[in-house]
Amino acid sequence: MTPIPSEVPDKVRAFNNWIVEQTRDAVPVWEVGAQAGRQAREEGKSLLGPPRLSSRASVHTIEGPETPLKLRVIEPQDRPARGLFLHIHGGGWTWGGPHHHDPQMTALADSTGLITVSTSYRLAPEHPYPAGPDDCEAAALWLYHHGTEAFGQELVAIGGESAGGHLTAVTCLRLRDRHGLTPFRAALLTYGIYDLRGTPSMRAFGDQPLILNTSSTDWFVRLFAGDHNLADPDLSPIWADLQDMPPALFTAGTLDPLLDDTLFMAARWKAAGNQAQQDIWPGGVHAFDLYDNAYGRSARNRMHEFLNSTLRQT
Repeated sequence: MTPIPSEVPDKVRAFNNWIVEQTRDAVPVWEVGAQAGRQAREEGKSLLGPPRLSSRASVHTIEGPETPLKLRVIEPQDRPARGLFLHIHGGGWTWGGPHHHDPQMTALADSTGLITVSTSYRLAPEHPYPAGPDDCEAAALWLYHHGTEAFGQELVAIGGESAGGHLTAVTCLRLRDRHGLTPFRAALLTYGIYDLRGTPSMRAFGDQPLILNTSSTDWFVRLFAGDHNLADPDLSPIWADLQDMPPALFTAGTLDPLLDDTLFMAARWKAAGNQAQQDIWPGGVHAFDLYDNAYGRSARNRMHEFLNSTLRQT
């Protein structure tokens, strides 16, 4: 597998310094607001630039609990398909969409042979908990029951980043607990938030201008969870019974305020009798793998290698 550096590479330090310079004087997300933040992302005003849409993507609309859900589908090129990968996007449960991840989903499809299906879900604050988890549960159930008919493949893997990592864990638990289903043979849990009360690394991070920090995380959690009990396992899946979960790769960088969420959840996952692998990237900031540089590509390559290896064994 692609090796993980033991120290922070110089290019990663330079990239992190660039982020600091670009965001040092940025207006805080809670002052920008949810709707304006979404619009800025669509207009390419975030550090990630404009969404890079794939001509290979198609959209399949299904019925959701309250509103239709859009499934953005990318099939592998020049190789046969071998299953469906359900992707759940991040964005603090507040912004983002399936189309923001076309480059990552295209690379995953071509590297693994999995058809990637990235689902939409209702966003906070207009649609707070439990709207987002309800929609992701519905998308997973639809793919489980209709994926073979619709796409010629069965549902075998799941994954997401940040809030999408949280929703990935919650979806796995809901399918097991509410429907008696454990369809996933592999999961990618990428710098997710699993304890919404705040782990030590999140609380101690402060207001460093590195994509995500303590104050912005608290704001996202308030918009999503409102006055609900943050220790409820449906909100903080680290408190759930984690038996019978799929083999998972947990990925985070050491400069991510959600580092402890990854470390603690991976330990609990493994203690419950599941397979868990941790990839901790020195100097990696939140969402570092979404940038088109060598470090981000290396992290994504390891995710593809994990899926290929795990699916071969099951």
